[in-house]
Amino acid sequence: MRTAGTRLQSASRPITLTRMTMPDGPLTLTPQQIEELNKKLSTMRHDVNNSLSLVAAVADLIKLDPSSATRRAATLSEQSGKIGEHLAKFTAAFDLALGIKRG
Repeated sequence: MRTAGTRLQSASRPITLTRMTMPDGPLTLTPQQIEELNKKLSTMRHDVNNSLSLVAAVADLIKLDPSSATRRAATLSEQSGKIGEHLAKFTAAFDLALGIKRG
C-alpha cells in the first residue's frame, strides 16, 4: 500500500485533512462489483440532484414570498448535510471496492 497526499474532505464543514492508503498493484473488479458501484453512483447522483432541486425550488419560493424565508431556511440548511451524507456513503463503498483506506 502507498500513501497519497492530504486532501480537502468537506467544503461545507471545517477542513479535515485525511491520508489515503492506496493499493500497490493492479486491481481487478468483477462485472458484478462494477455494476454495484455504478448503481451506487447512480443513486448518489439522483439524491444529490434531488437536494439541489429542492434548494432551487425553495429559493424561487422565497423570491415569490420573501416573508416565507425564515420558515424555509431550515429546509435550505438541511440540504448541505444531506448532500454530504450521500457523498460520504458513496465514497465509503467506492473506497471499499478499490481497497482505499482513509484516516
